[in-house]
Amino acid sequence: MMPAIKNTPLKLLFSLFLLPAFFSCDKKENPTSAGHKNPNEITFISLSNIGGDQGYYKIIKVTKDSIQAEQGMAARATHKEWHSAISVQIWKQLISSINTKDLDVIQSSPSKQSVDGIDETFQIRTPKKSHIYVNSYADTLHYRQLKQFKEQLSLILPTEYQ
Repeated sequence: MMPAIKNTPLKLLFSLFLLPAFFSCDKKENPTSAGHKNPNEITFISLSNIGGDQGYYKIIKVTKDSIQAEQGMAARATHKEWHSAISVQIWKQLISSINTKDLDVIQSSPSKQSVDGIDETFQIRTPKKSHIYVNSYADTLHYRQLKQFKEQLSLILPTEYQ
């Protein structure tokens, strides 16, 4: 394979013309991040339990203004969903136990699906980063904040989705 430009002085000259072009481009603000002033602000949390020999799943997704839950079992072809709006006060109560500065220290554990087990997966998003944890309940030192989130969540979910 031959390089597009063989001559080193031509490479340098070519680079000098391209470099200013990269810096002269206007930076457009991403519309999805326009409203986020705090890069550590939690914008989304999901909790899922998936696996087992029957193909069980329960997925709960929470944003600042809504909560969505679905569950079912693939082997029995069952599926049900529930949606609800939530207030800012409920959102703040749900996320009150989560310290975004501590999220990087939470440890995941190996998946249990390969032995027909059920994996608990958390996903927590901020404008800066997406944190994903699988079976982090084994990290007893750092799991406490996620456990408290689950306890708060159980207060607003219908019984059949807990």
